[in-house]
Amino acid sequence: MTATPRTALTIAGSDSGGGAGIQADLRTFFACGVHGLTALTAVTVQNSVGVSGFTEIPPEVVTAQIDAVANDMGVDAAKTGMLATAEIISAVASAVDAADIGRNRRIPFVVDPVAASMHGDPLLRAEALEAIWTELLPKATLVAPNLDEVRLLTGIDVRNAEDSRKAAEALLDFGPQWVLVKGGHLSGDSRCVDLLFDGTHIVTFDGPRYDTPHTHGGGDTLASAITAHLAKGLGVPDAVAAGKKFIERCVAESYALGAGVGPVSPFWRLRPESVQDRSQDR
Repeated sequence: MTATPRTALTIAGSDSGGGAGIQADLRTFFACGVHGLTALTAVTVQNSVGVSGFTEIPPEVVTAQIDAVANDMGVDAAKTGMLATAEIISAVASAVDAADIGRNRRIPFVVDPVAASMHGDPLLRAEALEAIWTELLPKATLVAPNLDEVRLLTGIDVRNAEDSRKAAEALLDFGPQWVLVKGGHLSGDSRCVDLLFDGTHIVTFDGPRYDTPHTHGGGDTLASAITAHLAKGLGVPDAVAAGKKFIERCVAESYALGAGVGPVSPFWRLRPESVQDRSQDR
């Protein structure tokens, strides 16, 4: 009999270009060896150039999706991505409580506070920020913002390691158990250094910075790789370390697709002969 894999739930929006959002989460879950479950929060109109629009899913439908999979299939870890509105955030907060997901609960919960696309297109309604502060962050086992999201959430403009520490402390004040301040957007640094902090212990993850413009979906992929490893039973520091290694390879193997920014790639987990080079068709 085939072994039943662990499960990971993504509560996020879609990306019609397939590089970020719930699509990136699902392919990362697969590549990391867990079964992906989904609760769709929004449908974006998106390609490699940017986001031209999005439509939210009704909050009660988001809740119903979470309840359906949690009560039948079981969830070993969960993450959020694009939540779009205060109403959806409130619905998610209630649903994860009911499913025993979150800080000090049985199932770990990773909050990726997606506020904008990498092109700067807003993915969060202005009135939703208060709901993130008061309803979502206090439930997080781990919150993993990029530097733009750090600035939005705390007002701190991270420029160096000391700023990262201050930002992590400020984010901990909202109630998450752990904070991961990601350094990928610190373009002046020759390395990508992420800082993990729980108020007592600091762990830094130092990795290479690759010379590629194709990083679409990088934040989603890192958060979902961490979530997958939490689902497999790792503690937060070890899950972050595993996620960091995974995303480094995905960025190194990223590819051009479309007229804009191409996606990071988990295809390195496949046999090389199973991926046909589309550029050879031209």
